[in-house]
Amino acid sequence: MLKSYVIRAGRYTDAQKNAYDSLSGQFLIPYKEEYLNLNQVFGSENVTMEIGFGMGFTTAEIAQFNPDKNYIGVEVHRPGIGKLLWEIEKRSLSNIRIIEYDAAYVALKMIPPGSLEAIHIFFPDPWPKKRHHKRRLVQRPFTQTLANCLKPGGYLYMVTDWEDYANFALDELSATSGLHNAYNGFAAPQEWRPGTKFEQKGLAKDHVIRELYFVKG
Repeated sequence: MLKSYVIRAGRYTDAQKNAYDSLSGQFLIPYKEEYLNLNQVFGSENVTMEIGFGMGFTTAEIAQFNPDKNYIGVEVHRPGIGKLLWEIEKRSLSNIRIIEYDAAYVALKMIPPGSLEAIHIFFPDPWPKKRHHKRRLVQRPFTQTLANCLKPGGYLYMVTDWEDYANFALDELSATSGLHNAYNGFAAPQEWRPGTKFEQKGLAKDHVIRELYFVKG
């Protein structure tokens, strides 16, 4: 299975490392090739998975304002994991767990079919060069795997500032069995979604933010 990410060098601060070392045992779920019992993990089956949460601010913000919902964040960038763990402790959050592994394997091997309320993918790596398009996360057959993870009525919500990737993902999601577009083309901005640093960088470059919102049914 082709990886959709590369581990990029980044500053790993003392605060992030300390948060990782002290809190990972409580909030990280080890990767295993067996389905999670989401009710056992959270005491509830109202679970959203976020793929590639970056530094975790948006994840923590959404979880804080939705304490009745639960969130699994999937990320491979350890400084970002440390930062989200720091946010979890700072905000006293109990409704987030993290899996430090490739999302392609997590979705296929750990998430039970028909179990998720939602999947969030905010500003994934656009892999802009044509020869790298095969590494893009939001494309078939992975979109089919994600659709299989959703409950009936569950949604997949993607946001990107790369026009080419937005059009590419729109085509791929539209061709994914079991998903239908909740909008005629790109989605209206979802007002509940906090902004991200990637979003601000895109806007500073005059990129247009495009959103995709597909529902299983």
